[in-house]
Amino acid sequence: QVQLVESGGGLVQAGGSLRLSCAASGRTFSTYAMGWFRQAPGKERQFVAAIRSGGNTYYADSVKGRFTISRDNAKSTLYLQMNSLKLEDTAVYSCAATTSFDSRWYGSVSLYERWGQGTQVTVSS
Repeated sequence: QVQLVESGGGLVQAGGSLRLSCAASGRTFSTYAMGWFRQAPGKERQFVAAIRSGGNTYYADSVKGRFTISRDNAKSTLYLQMNSLKLEDTAVYSCAATTSFDSRWYGSVSLYERWGQGTQVTVSS
């Protein structure tokens, strides 16, 4: 089973940038489709972006054009580059992995089998 550990969160001013990383260990990283989700206080977990093993990417409308998901299979690492951050991007960001990717349900929490512990991103005014 793959183990996931996020890093790179922190406090940033609105309009700024952050890059999150998700280091994977265990089963071959390249075989997994990966996703980023976020959860703000009092709200449900929300899909942010996903990337298939072959590199196809998917984004939530709220982050399209501002966030970029990528992966480095040689380093077993997933990334989320976040630009033009807004106050409403404040949340705990978690990476997730699945061996059963379905392009119809890529935004569904239940599709993903393994989860990291999350990293806090706080955007201030």
